[in-house]
Amino acid sequence: VQSTVHINVSAIDYDATSRALATVLDRMQDMIHGKEEFRITDSEAAFGWHFFVVTVNAVAIEKLATLLGEEFQRIKGKGMEKKFLGWIEQRMGNSTPRFKLAIKE
Repeated sequence: VQSTVHINVSAIDYDATSRALATVLDRMQDMIHGKEEFRITDSEAAFGWHFFVVTVNAVAIEKLATLLGEEFQRIKGKGMEKKFLGWIEQRMGNSTPRFKLAIKE
């Protein structure tokens, strides 16, 4: 059984946010020569927000951290998972409507 990291996503616009996340994670897969390293669930809507989960293979995150080396280590956050969230947020930038990412404990 592969170890996975679950990321809770809260977004104003599910379509735009899930597309942007898929683009970032597709690029990550290309960088580490991976396949099927992530999965994005459908959303549940409440209070004007959409809530969904992104599941990422933990080994893929480790490969990315190794590939990026010092650049990855400089990203704000304690531990590899929080740094990975920072890496995703950097790549999504301000082009995506409001969203929040959090590690699902």
